[in-house]
Amino acid sequence: MIVSNVSLICAHCPGGGVGGTAETTTDAYEEVSGSLPPPSLTPTGHLVVAVCLGFIGTFGFLSNFLVLTLFCRYRALRTPMNLLLVSISASDLLVSVLGTPFSFAASTQGRWLIGRAGCVWYGFINAFLGIVSLISLAVLSYERYCTMMAPTIADGRDYRPALAGICFSWIYSVAWTVPPLLGWSRYGPEGPGTTCSVDWKTKTANNISYIVCLFTFCLVLPFSVILYSYGKLLHAIRQVVSSVVPRRREQRVLVMVVTMVICYLVCWLPYGVAALLATFGPHDLITPEASITPSLLAKFSTVVNPFIYIFMNKQFYRCFRAFLRCSSPEHGSTIKTLSRVTRTLRTLRQEKDHRVSAPALSLSIRDSTREASQGVPSPSNPDSGGFHGAAANSPKPKVILVAHYRE
Repeated sequence: MIVSNVSLICAHCPGGGVGGTAETTTDAYEEVSGSLPPPSLTPTGHLVVAVCLGFIGTFGFLSNFLVLTLFCRYRALRTPMNLLLVSISASDLLVSVLGTPFSFAASTQGRWLIGRAGCVWYGFINAFLGIVSLISLAVLSYERYCTMMAPTIADGRDYRPALAGICFSWIYSVAWTVPPLLGWSRYGPEGPGTTCSVDWKTKTANNISYIVCLFTFCLVLPFSVILYSYGKLLHAIRQVVSSVVPRRREQRVLVMVVTMVICYLVCWLPYGVAALLATFGPHDLITPEASITPSLLAKFSTVVNPFIYIFMNKQFYRCFRAFLRCSSPEHGSTIKTLSRVTRTLRTLRQEKDHRVSAPALSLSIRDSTREASQGVPSPSNPDSGGFHGAAANSPKPKVILVAHYRE
């Protein structure tokens, strides 16, 4: 599967080597990176990679385009939370349009085709959109945590928090992907030379410092936010007694989001580990096959996420079936801002607060009733007399107390 460096060097020998193909590959790689190419894949290996990229690019484009179409067509899906999901789909769609076609074309020819400027563009756009997806997942988890645990009911049509989260995701990604364009590390070829990314192999302080920061703030930190937010939500849901309210609806949503996060990490964690090994390990530790596989997994995330939205989200799935039938969605597809579990958590929290004040409140009512029955004016109402004291024996104060307790 590997063409040795000896063959590439002998391509420059008079009449020797593998002829013009290897020489063209060498020249193309030198144009992009300024150095001789690493061991590459065989034509069969490049063909397999091209088939995988063609599948990823095609299905990634169609599935994400479908998600955006459903969101635009059906008003029931236009909620603040779904707006964050649409942001992820938009970034995945852009990867399928602006990134994958270039690596697909390069794999069909066995070499990079569009020069150094194209390599820098490809590396920047893929890093930028990939970080947007991961940060958006972190923002989605935190927004969901805040929505459920907030003491007040949120406005289901208030898009400002969701739009702020989307803007933060895209600006945060820009802040971490522009520095290689300005001299802090750089973008260059990776793997067999048919894709480009951050320069993982240059062992300089400038390059290593950027890679450590990128790994910490664009993978570890967002993943920590995701774990914290969903961990807190699961803990809160377990505190709700199943006899009080069914938990199936909330569990379905949590399973969808957790599955989406796990699939994303399965797609991106191998790429992060391979990048760290290439940075801190021996020079030839990562083979072309070992480097191209995590890259394909990372690109495969653009296909996985839309299927999670459609087939695990009941609202998207109902609208998807209605879209296929060219009909209106079912009546049950209206998305409620607050699930019953969320409302129950808030009710229990309010009842807990009322229980604390209940003894003092009950004592006040009993004192008022006793004073009124004896004809003594209440401190809260000095004008009250015996007639009012008789009225105080009515069950109205108890009814008011119970109503206040159950709010």
